[in-house]
Amino acid sequence: MIVIILENVKPALRGELSRWLFEIKSGVFTGRVSALVREELWNLIESKLGKGSAVMIYAQNTEQGFGAKIFGVPSRTLEDIDGVLLVKTQS
Repeated sequence: MIVIILENVKPALRGELSRWLFEIKSGVFTGRVSALVREELWNLIESKLGKGSAVMIYAQNTEQGFGAKIFGVPSRTLEDIDGVLLVKTQS
């Protein structure tokens, strides 16, 4: 399962993601896709993001049970502290 959160992106990108994932709220997508499709969706996001930002959270065999990727300039970032992801807010 994956969750993708988009901020300040063009509606066209949201439309393309809605072909593969369920948009549960404006800019928040979720679904179950293979690792290959997940990476292709992330490549699509990186190529069409513009000035926005994206966060992807996906199932992974880690202590927390998930991994995450960030692209752009989000309002929050992730810090990896000894293999544990923590959220860091911009001050």
